[in-house]
Amino acid sequence: MSQAQEQPNPPDGHDPVTLEVVDLMARMVGLFHKEYEDAASARSLTGAQAKVLGLLRLGPLPMRQIAQTLSCEPSNITGIVDRLELRGLVERQADPGDRRIKLVAATEAGGAASAELRESLRFAREPLASLAPDERDQLRDLLRRIVDGAQQR
Repeated sequence: MSQAQEQPNPPDGHDPVTLEVVDLMARMVGLFHKEYEDAASARSLTGAQAKVLGLLRLGPLPMRQIAQTLSCEPSNITGIVDRLELRGLVERQADPGDRRIKLVAATEAGGAASAELRESLRFAREPLASLAPDERDQLRDLLRRIVDGAQQR
């Protein structure tokens, strides 16, 4: 039996491997954030505008949900959506289920801009390509477990 199998993880997550993983995840987030901001800027978008367009890939969303997802004030989202709307990248729509609620939807141009931005992100693509397919699957599954666990808190 290996040493890792003999010693269970401390319940508070303060074992050296967990701490190293947290540090590596923080470095990855920093690298991704910089590349994301650069890619947005190259398309004359702010990072926040690009994030809103990215959220809308899945379909129209209420402005309140966008604010909650991005952890910002609804008034900030109003300004971001105003600027995106002026550029023809999003449009406001009445929610068919509750006309008091405004949905934000990407226009065709907004969807194309979001797809182009996403495609331009090279941050992890090459390092991930160096992993075997089963390793990428395993990493994806582990990351899903981490994200799902964090969302349940």
